[in-house]
Amino acid sequence: MSDLTEENRAGVAIFLAVVALLAALAGQLGYRQAVDQLARRGMSDMALAADSLTSQMQTYRELAVLMADHPVLEDLDSPAARAAAQEVLRTVADKTSALDLVFADAGGAIVVSASGAGGDLATAADFRRAMQGALGDAHGRRGREARREWSFAAPVFAPGGRIRGAVVVTVDVDDLEEDWRGGRAPVYFVDADGMVFITNRSELLFWEQVPGTPGLQPPNGPVPQTRARDVGGHEVWRMGWSPYVPRHALHLAQPLPVIGLTANILVDLAPARRLALTQGAAVAAICLAFGLMLKLATERRRALALANAKLETRVAARTRALTQANARLRREVAEREEAEAALKRAQAELIQAGKLSALGQMSAGISHELNQPLMAIRQFAENGAAFLDRDRPDMARGNLDKISALAQRAARIIRNLRAFARNESEPMSRVDVVQVINAAVEMTEARLTRDAVRLDWTPPQAPVPVRGGEVRLVQVFVNLITNAADAMMAQEDRAIAITLEQGARISVRLRDIGPGIADPDRIFEPFYTTREVGSDEGLGLGLSISYGLVQSFGGDIRGANADGGGAVFTVELESWDEPGATGEAA
Repeated sequence: MSDLTEENRAGVAIFLAVVALLAALAGQLGYRQAVDQLARRGMSDMALAADSLTSQMQTYRELAVLMADHPVLEDLDSPAARAAAQEVLRTVADKTSALDLVFADAGGAIVVSASGAGGDLATAADFRRAMQGALGDAHGRRGREARREWSFAAPVFAPGGRIRGAVVVTVDVDDLEEDWRGGRAPVYFVDADGMVFITNRSELLFWEQVPGTPGLQPPNGPVPQTRARDVGGHEVWRMGWSPYVPRHALHLAQPLPVIGLTANILVDLAPARRLALTQGAAVAAICLAFGLMLKLATERRRALALANAKLETRVAARTRALTQANARLRREVAEREEAEAALKRAQAELIQAGKLSALGQMSAGISHELNQPLMAIRQFAENGAAFLDRDRPDMARGNLDKISALAQRAARIIRNLRAFARNESEPMSRVDVVQVINAAVEMTEARLTRDAVRLDWTPPQAPVPVRGGEVRLVQVFVNLITNAADAMMAQEDRAIAITLEQGARISVRLRDIGPGIADPDRIFEPFYTTREVGSDEGLGLGLSISYGLVQSFGGDIRGANADGGGAVFTVELESWDEPGATGEAA
């Protein structure tokens, strides 16, 4: 018995070790996949910040080039001419938010400036570059306040081609950072000397990047330790720089040769770590549950084997007891078979009840949608018979035409409902978004009429082709319309407006006059809903599903609070006529 116990302990230990290994592998796989996704998102965020900074720099660079040809700088020999030039430079600086605009002669002496400051620029790197006939730029901490400045110098040519000076535009870097300071992910830009010169985290300013070592070092004070490791080809840092910088972060970098900086971003790995922990725990739970069931089955089999062994050794003396035991076993088997049969019947009844419930919900909408055209068909048929009795075939023909139109309408309603109920998976094709919106309006018309919701939708006369799937697009707009109606149920006045704008991309806007969106940043997250807990009206998956459907078409969907109250959802779709479209749908 002791040997068997030791064997069981060894088996349990091996099983737990295998479970731990599988959980670790699953967590590591999930972690790597999550890091890949965060890397793609981080590269996009970093590119957006880099493009914003580059475009701002390019604006002031072009300003220096444009001012170099300004006629007010041609003759500055007289005080009046210099005063006029200073007024022009001051006006331009005020309008462009430049810190200062300066014209310096070929020797570097400042002739006129927007701020009225003088001085000598002969040793400035950007001025020396301009004296060589090229566009120069330089940056650094200047002035008594050690303010971060970036300057651009453009050469000013005399009529004979000689360089007679340069126009220098100086920019306050604090103004450049203002638009994206405090963004979600820490972003910093390192110059050629390895110094952080621009960042959305002020505590990282002027930290230095030492070649060959991960992380950054502050200009003074203790150097925080940074550990780097490779995860699926990505560089992951562990650090403790600041409360506003993640402790575990994915480091991404991109050189920006146009402005001479290197963009860096630190993406928080907390979501990836949570995902890895969740996957590992899920795998461990599944394995443990399987192991528990296997142990119960083994124990039961072992107990049966022991019972059979005892029965075989005492078969001669206890034949009757064995017969009774067999009879009991047969009764247990019969009872179990009856229980399984009853369970299957109960499951079938539950499935059938669910089908009947869904059919009942659908039949109410179908009967409402078809009641009007059927009643009208009956009325027109009776009128047509009366006209025939009166020998007025022209009026009877008109009624027959109306009956045909109403029958087509009923067929269209049934076709839309059937396609929507099937939730068909069709390939990308040419879809008329006007027809899609009309179908969604028809399917929600009964609901809107019942709840007294006004719908403002004027479809264009011509089709508007987009890339997508018709059934899935109908599902998107049905979700948006029903969600808007749900949001306004607590108020008396209810209205929905749908507008369509055509351009490089087709834009459909759906606005309601409800209470608006409490948390616009989370509106497309799965299971996020504003309904009360326990409500049977939905799980909060409608907008998440709509977001995935629109993204699969190459489009975009956004939700925001409208000016004046209410919510507005914008669905942008690719036009079929764009270069990405290939052929017509069959």
